[in-house]
Amino acid sequence: MNERTGRATWIGFGLVAISALIYWLCDRQFNAGRGDFFYLADSFLNGRTWLEGRLGLNDVIPVDGHFFVPFAPFPALAFIPLVALIGATRADEIQSGINALLAAGGVGMCWWLLGRLRVPRLMDRFWITLLFGFSTQILWVTTRGGVWHTGHLVATLLTFACLIELWGRQRAWLIGLLAGAAFLTRAPLAFAIPFYALFFFDSAESPVRAAAETAGGYVARAGRAIPWRRWFELGLGVLPSIAFFFFYNYARFGTPLESGYALATLPPFLEAQRERGLFSIVHVPMNLDYLFFHLPALIPDPPFFRPDGLGMSVLITSPGLLFAFMADWRRSRTWLLAGAAIAVLIPTLLYYGGGWLQYGYRYFLDSIPFVIALCGLAAVHRGGVGLGWRLLILFGTVIMAIGVYWAYRL
Repeated sequence: MNERTGRATWIGFGLVAISALIYWLCDRQFNAGRGDFFYLADSFLNGRTWLEGRLGLNDVIPVDGHFFVPFAPFPALAFIPLVALIGATRADEIQSGINALLAAGGVGMCWWLLGRLRVPRLMDRFWITLLFGFSTQILWVTTRGGVWHTGHLVATLLTFACLIELWGRQRAWLIGLLAGAAFLTRAPLAFAIPFYALFFFDSAESPVRAAAETAGGYVARAGRAIPWRRWFELGLGVLPSIAFFFFYNYARFGTPLESGYALATLPPFLEAQRERGLFSIVHVPMNLDYLFFHLPALIPDPPFFRPDGLGMSVLITSPGLLFAFMADWRRSRTWLLAGAAIAVLIPTLLYYGGGWLQYGYRYFLDSIPFVIALCGLAAVHRGGVGLGWRLLILFGTVIMAIGVYWAYRL
């Protein structure tokens, strides 16, 4: 380990520790009252797929006296060792600390990824890491806690891990395992898997660069260039999560195709939305509004604006993400990252839920690791993060810090 690498490692650990403290100070007094994943982990330990008690009025699936969790189950599986050690009730009681550690872990993974991307200066890595950790909905979901938000934190860690491996040893089976776990945490992340597969073309001989003498030779070269073995290993890595998904659904509802999202109890206004379709193009205008256009109301007293909890434009909360457009678009990996970011967003835009209650548009978190990677490539291409972009990152950080204030008041 050279001196620069060693310094970067220690700075990364420092950022994780400081972030964990900040996140905990922000969320320690908020009780979401929904530690579903901890109690589901306890159920798994006891051979059940349901909870014995009802944890809330909504986002619960009551069936014959049992209460099922509609949310994807991997976080519960990941919490099994913790729950086995300290119990579900105690884990629920310290949920704020657990979420703070998960969020800080995301900060560390972001720092690590930017190193893999060869962002030139440590200060540039700091600014992009600040953008991720404190100018996106990561701060909001950590502060609010609860089953809805813990899943975002776990999924972000898994997606960063996939990207770190893609810019590392590229072990296809490991990427498959991580991507499958991400799918079992946030279902839209399944749409990123084809883009992971396309990354492997970078490691194969390109039939375009290796021109053949004859048409038959070209076909032979093209066949060799397709990374069949890595695709097979990727598929094997994803397979356990797919198998568990169908098994889990069947064990709960008697059919492998029912995930539970269509069965969960909802407040009346969301029930009306779902009746228009669990996924439907009729929901796209609403979700696009929450993502790009929704504005808070102006008020005469500090902090001079009030969000409504439905959403707020990403251009207000995270304007620094626009730096991603400065990446080198002549590179195939730039397009693959952009494609993955868009692909995982599409099912969300079609979804009835909208993400309420939120400050910003929390469903965009599924795409954030890919956008952050684009920001890293932009820093490489542009030679750093310029003053204007730093000011935008600071603006978004201030806006999200005000979100902590509103997290306790909406």
